[in-house]
Formats: sequence, structure tokens, C-alpha cells
Amino acid sequence: MRIKAGFDPTAPDLHLGHTVLMRKLRHFQQLGHTVIFLIGDSTALIGDPTGRNVTRKPLTREQIDANAETYKAQVFKILDEKLTEVRYNSEWLDQLGYAGLIGLSAKVTLSQMLDRKEFLTRFRAEQDISLHELLYPLAQGYDSVALNSDVELGGTDQKFNLLMGRELQRDYGQKPQIVLMTPILEGLDGVQKMSKSLGNAIGINEPPSEMYGKLMSISDELMWKYWVLLTDLKQSEVDALQASVATGSAHPMEVKKRLARTITAGFHSEAAAQSADENWARMFQQKETAEDLEEVAVAFADVATSAGASRDGAVQIRLPKLLVHLGLAASGTEANRKIAEKAVKLDGDLAGSAPILIDGLPARIVVRLGKRAKVAVIT
Repeated sequence: MRIKAGFDPTAPDLHLGHTVLMRKLRHFQQLGHTVIFLIGDSTALIGDPTGRNVTRKPLTREQIDANAETYKAQVFKILDEKLTEVRYNSEWLDQLGYAGLIGLSAKVTLSQMLDRKEFLTRFRAEQDISLHELLYPLAQGYDSVALNSDVELGGTDQKFNLLMGRELQRDYGQKPQIVLMTPILEGLDGVQKMSKSLGNAIGINEPPSEMYGKLMSISDELMWKYWVLLTDLKQSEVDALQASVATGSAHPMEVKKRLARTITAGFHSEAAAQSADENWARMFQQKETAEDLEEVAVAFADVATSAGASRDGAVQIRLPKLLVHLGLAASGTEANRKIAEKAVKLDGDLAGSAPILIDGLPARIVVRLGKRAKVAVIT
């Protein structure tokens, strides 16, 4: 069978949420089927409206091409390169031309498009729906025609787009593809779909210590979904682990540490995962400083208060700006909330809302937000 899954290169890095589909593609490879990793460089120009109540800001072709190159470099952390067919949907979508696009659009009615939840919700709320957004399901569906796919994989939120592929294949005289949908993976907050734009993602290219630490920060409840979707443990084995925690024969932290080691080792190595495990234990169980915390160079001008330097040579910096610059908080609002919740420490001491006073530059500060930490090198 020909098995396809499409990924629009709307951001430069893949995260664990993407790998749920990629792992399923790998399973099909292991069973001897042809796997197509489809890079949606043309559909990315439109922007998938799935789950959005506003029109997505379009990317430039240059941004998309740069992101696509990073995807190619990352996908083979999971897939077997020798058994993977990498395709770009610009191969056929860019060749459609005006007449081809009109012919494709004629196969679907506006009332069919408004059956889509996102469009119907926005229509009823009198919110804008750009015409180009209506083309997205058609473009994704036409991918299945061009590739003559037997199976298409996608998240449960992609149901409308996936079924469009079946409809168009019928119109073009092909056997309709089978649709296989996977659950949506929540991010670190345990609520929203994992997304870099929401600041709740774990990138597959992140350093071992960062990946491990983020995995240890997820809730005990969410841990079981990660076991199912991100590891090769059978459901019966996951159920047995969950039962052992419920009966008290296993501690949830130890089970979560095993999860973090398993996933980190899959993207790095067993040695890297073990080192991350030991460093995490020193940081949070033995209260020691980790040896391999990521260091981030920070320009003083980017985090300075309006007061800048004081008379005695000391300098002042704003902690919310520093948290955002280090990538520990997605916004100043989130940073201020975490500070108010007393979740931030500087060199092991609890941080307050007042500006940070530093004796002079350069300065090196261990900044910790919850279970994540980085070293700020301020110059």
C-alpha cells in the first residue's frame, strides 16, 4: 500500500506532537508498505484553517522553503530514509494552473465547505472567512489524487480534510483511500494541542537535558497518553504500569523518569538520556546544579530596566524580559504570572517582582522556572 501523511512547514522545527503520525508511518514501513512523507510547501502558502477562528497569516515562499529543509533533516530521526519517499505538493499543485484550479473547485459546493466546523462557527459569528482558506481542503484532497494513496494518516482534527481526499479520489476514478486518524497530543500545559506558537511544545531537536526536563514537567495523568502515543510499549504494558502506580507498588515519578529516558534516548542516545536523568536528579532531588544546562547569551540592552546602571556600577534587569528571552516563558504576561506564583528561582533563590540587581557585567545566572532551567550569560 501507499501510505501518506502531510506536514506543512509553517515552523522550522518538528515537535513530539508531529511524531505521533511519524511513528505510525514507521510502523507501516516495518510492515513493508511504501511510506510517503509529504511536505506541504504549497498548502503552507494557504495555511491550514483547522482549529482556527481567525485567518492564518500567510508565510512567504522563502520562509516555507527554509522550514522544509529543516523538516527533511529531522524526519529521519524516526523514519528509515531508504524506505521513505519524500515529496512536495508543489510538484502538482503549482502545475494546476487557472483552468485546473477552476475544475478542482467545481467538484465541491459552498454548502459542503460550510459543513466544516471552523467555517460554520466563523460564518455564524459573522467572522471573516477568506476565499483562499476554502481551497485548503481541496488542495490536501488533491494530494491524495496526485499520489494515488491507499491510506492517509492525520490527527482527529483533520477529519474534514482527510475525507475530502476520499471524495476527490472517487471523482478522479480512483479507489478512495482509507483514513487513519490518531489522537491529538496535548502539550506541556495538558490542555492545548502541542504547538510551538503556544509555548507548550517539546522539539525533537532540543538538547537531551531540555527534552528530559520538559517531559518530567508534564502531569501524572498526561504521562499515560505520552506512553501510548510516543513509545513502543503495548497498551497492555502501559495498563500494567498504570495499575502498579494505582496500587502503590510503583511511584509515579519513577515511571515518568522511565518515560523521559525512553523518549530522550530515542532522539539522542541511551548515554545522553542517562546523563540527563542524573542531572535532573541532582537539580531537583539532590538540589545540586546540573552540569549541562543550556547556556543562552543575553544582551544587556534586551533585558535592562529603563534605569539601566546604578551609581555604584551595578546594573538592573527585568526578570520577565529575561524569562521570555531564555524561552522559559512565551510572553511577558506568562512570565509575570509565574513570578507571582513563586515558580521562578535565580541561582537557587526565590525570585520576586522587583528588578534584578547585578554587581556588573558580564554576569552568569541560573534561571529556573518550575522544573526547567537555563543559564543566562548577560553581557
